[in-house]
Amino acid sequence: MTADDPGTVPTSDEVAGPDDGDTGPDDEAAAAPDGPLAIRLEQLILGADRRYTPFQAARAAGVSMDLAARFWRAMGFADIGQVKALTEADVLALRRLAGLVEAGLLSEAMAVQVARSTGQTTARLADWQIDSFLEGLTEPADTGLTRTEITYPLVELLLPELEEFLVYVWRRQLAAATGRVVQAQDDAEMVDRRLAVGFADLVGFTRLTRRLEEEELGELVEAFETTCADLVAAHGGRLIKTLGDEVLFSADDAGVAAEIGLRLIETMTHDETMPELRVGIAFGTVTTRMGDVFGTTVNLASRLTSIAPKDTVLVDEAFAEELGRTGEAPVSEADAAAAEKAAEEGTGEAPPTYRFALQPMWQRPVRGLGVIEPWLLSRRG
Repeated sequence: MTADDPGTVPTSDEVAGPDDGDTGPDDEAAAAPDGPLAIRLEQLILGADRRYTPFQAARAAGVSMDLAARFWRAMGFADIGQVKALTEADVLALRRLAGLVEAGLLSEAMAVQVARSTGQTTARLADWQIDSFLEGLTEPADTGLTRTEITYPLVELLLPELEEFLVYVWRRQLAAATGRVVQAQDDAEMVDRRLAVGFADLVGFTRLTRRLEEEELGELVEAFETTCADLVAAHGGRLIKTLGDEVLFSADDAGVAAEIGLRLIETMTHDETMPELRVGIAFGTVTTRMGDVFGTTVNLASRLTSIAPKDTVLVDEAFAEELGRTGEAPVSEADAAAAEKAAEEGTGEAPPTYRFALQPMWQRPVRGLGVIEPWLLSRRG
């Protein structure tokens, strides 16, 4: 983070002596090498002037300099020494975090985690918004103004709307996440839950990076991520993260994950601009931390993706069993075929209507996971 950024803080051993760390106008000017526009934009966005050095802010919030430094670094802000760059909002944020710890609602370690997860998520969001809005909405030819000149009024117009929308989406996501957690069977499942976890990976992406121009490659990645995000959300899954040529998603239900995996393949196959896709899905216990997922199930899904043939979905044995248990796929294709034949001949009842078909593949050893038996997932009928 640049020195313009008001959310930065020094290490505890950089703090000045017993005085209050006051700095003069020259120090404040040094914190804004980009000139007056940067300061004006900062004041517009934060809604307050610079008033405190990190030492003063920590003292005003009633927290130790060491804890203040931990909170600010967790939020993703770099050390700036004793520059007067913080506002009343920074002091209030420190008070709130420290107050949660003092009240026993959060441990100190958990408060730092809250700061880190919030900082990482919003940093990525802010970067994306600035990149998109300032590139896409500040075309000088349209206004007769330079990009620099139009930045301030653009931010002034967008800021309140984006703020309201951010809070709305966060509350919606929080409600959905809380609902999923409280439906867990017991306390252990609230942290270590049984989920379907899937990866979708573009085939031959490394070769594409050598052939495509940077702009073309960026457009392809954006189209891939957008398509995946929309499909995952529309069918009831959750997009965990995107990695350029790969996305990670999860679902509480194996049938939902199966539908997502097949939809991804079907959609990409009909898009001539997209490379082939392969998907791997596993079902089992998953540990969730800071919006991410970890554990053997995740590792297995990744391995399945790497060995999946082009434009196919491979699943593990536990996933296949779960589809059978919930009636989404037959436990045995042979038994299902026999039941269908008996129904046609009038000697048996009509068999259930299955959505998916499963074909056992070759067993193979996988490093760190032993011998696995992948199953090829497809639509039935």
